[in-house]
Amino acid sequence: MQFHHYGYVSGDPRVQPAAGVGIDRPAELPDAVDVLIVGTGPAGMVAAAQLSQFPNVTTRIVERRAGRLAIGQADGIQARSVETFQAFGFAERITAEAYRITEMAFWKPDPADHSRIVRAARTVDDEMGISEFPHLIVNQARVLDYFAEFMANSPTRMAPDYGFEFRSLEVTGEGEYPVMVTLLHTAGPDEGKERVVRAKYVVGADGARSKVRESIGCHLAGDQANHAWGVMDVLAVTDFPDIRTKCAIQSGAGGSILLIPREGGHLFRMYVDLGQVDPTNHGAVRSTTIEQIIAKANEILHPYTLDVRNVAWHSVYEVGHRLTDRFDDVLPEERGTRTPRVFITGDACHTHSAKAGQGMNVSMQDGFNLGWKLGHVLEGRSPESLLATYSAERQVVAKDLIDFDKEWSTLMAKKPEEFEDPTELENFYVSTAEFPAGFMTQYAPSMLVAGPKYQDLATGFPIGKRFKSAPVTRVCDTNPMHLGHHATADGRWRIYVFADAASPGTEQQAPSPATDFAEWLANSPHSPLSATPSGADRDAWFDVKVIYQQDHTNIDINAVPSVFKPQVGPFRLTYLEKVFGTNPNADIFELRGVDRGGVVVVVRPDQYVANVLPLTATADLAAFFAPLLKRRHTAGQPLTV
Repeated sequence: MQFHHYGYVSGDPRVQPAAGVGIDRPAELPDAVDVLIVGTGPAGMVAAAQLSQFPNVTTRIVERRAGRLAIGQADGIQARSVETFQAFGFAERITAEAYRITEMAFWKPDPADHSRIVRAARTVDDEMGISEFPHLIVNQARVLDYFAEFMANSPTRMAPDYGFEFRSLEVTGEGEYPVMVTLLHTAGPDEGKERVVRAKYVVGADGARSKVRESIGCHLAGDQANHAWGVMDVLAVTDFPDIRTKCAIQSGAGGSILLIPREGGHLFRMYVDLGQVDPTNHGAVRSTTIEQIIAKANEILHPYTLDVRNVAWHSVYEVGHRLTDRFDDVLPEERGTRTPRVFITGDACHTHSAKAGQGMNVSMQDGFNLGWKLGHVLEGRSPESLLATYSAERQVVAKDLIDFDKEWSTLMAKKPEEFEDPTELENFYVSTAEFPAGFMTQYAPSMLVAGPKYQDLATGFPIGKRFKSAPVTRVCDTNPMHLGHHATADGRWRIYVFADAASPGTEQQAPSPATDFAEWLANSPHSPLSATPSGADRDAWFDVKVIYQQDHTNIDINAVPSVFKPQVGPFRLTYLEKVFGTNPNADIFELRGVDRGGVVVVVRPDQYVANVLPLTATADLAAFFAPLLKRRHTAGQPLTV
């Protein structure tokens, strides 16, 4: 963590100095904002948290509830989400309070007596070592609390505006704030009164019954599986031996349970199979009582018993898979003629079952994807055309999720005798682990993602997929660390320079591709760094790091090119923490298939690999960033195209 560069900091370094709109931030919702986010669910809060890092962008997030969420329906936190939490600075803290999944047990009917269940298999949760981050269970409300804390500590001092319900919007196309939004006070002295707010952009994160979605003419389309599940978070006494292990339980009598232990050591969640739904009378299953759900759970668990002592929350739902054909307000016939003004995220544009543990996780990536793009456009770093990539990228991801969830939900609903292979369920769980973990997303080539021309130079960093970290050693303080764990959610692009075999400080610093690239990056008018505003820190828009092939003892940090040691803050202090050597026990060049001749890996602010290039391909790098950046300008002054 970088601090003290503006002077000594004696307090909590996570609290950033207030800046821009965060100085004397008005407590009341303004009449005009840059971005209005509707809904404080996972997608909305991540988008708001990312935008809170842009001091000159006025973002407000409204919520119809009168206060914070007390208990959320979602609880599964996949490894990709924990990786995202790392970028927002709270992965370690939330991991400490969460339940960690390390194994999954599969229970099936006893072959000798189908009225009883027996443990048939155990599988390691991440058998293939997909991620160094864990698979967690923690209540959605706590996830939102951490993002709210991050926002409150940000330069903009952002906080949710509770007690506002979205009613309607109109894209007028007029003036600086072309979206007119009508809200209704749902709490406080003005309860029942309407309020109009104008915005440059609106983000609908208002759930499956989204009114923002309706206002832009989008509709969820898909199917209803006509299969119902009762879900309950309970405290209970039971003799079921795996009550603190994630389990898929199939009974001979019919019916299944997905058991999810919860944080805190006692609470657990059960998804209880209620069977097929009468398509002519959906209301019947929705009126299932908690007593009936508990009774069904006991039937499935036989010979074990479940004595429920307290119910924290319960519900009944039918599996549904629905998706909108676009995630913004640009109609198909308008594409290429205008850029979006209104966006939808999370359940507002894709719904699916809860049992694959994907809803909150995919929704957060929606918000992460959109947040930095809005920040770059509003701050003047990038053209408005960048915003069209949100719908193009995330709609495909949601479609893939729904296809996966249909298969998983179908398997979970099968009776044991319907499986051709008795190990089909556990085999599917293991073989598809990378998808639910959140690491199968691969964005297609676009203005943000290069083609695969040089992919063979770094095979372990697939273009379009998230940057997969690996161990390195920081030269200045000899600390071993994961390279990717220092990519914070600050809105900056990352440029990782994997150097050629020459070591700085040896052989009288003979010219090498790495030193030549560093010279170009620092001084060429075609370098992406030349777009950085005058007066801003050299690394304000781009975080440039170098990884040498030698270990840290063979690198002379004084001989490292200055572009990798930028001067920061008002005292122009030299920042030394961007220079790395290889870890002697885990060479990143070998682990990630990085060519020893030297490679540049470009990573987006949301941690996805955007380009892979040889050190000599400076023209290609300049061409990649040309449509993404606006011309250099003086800090505080507007940019011109």
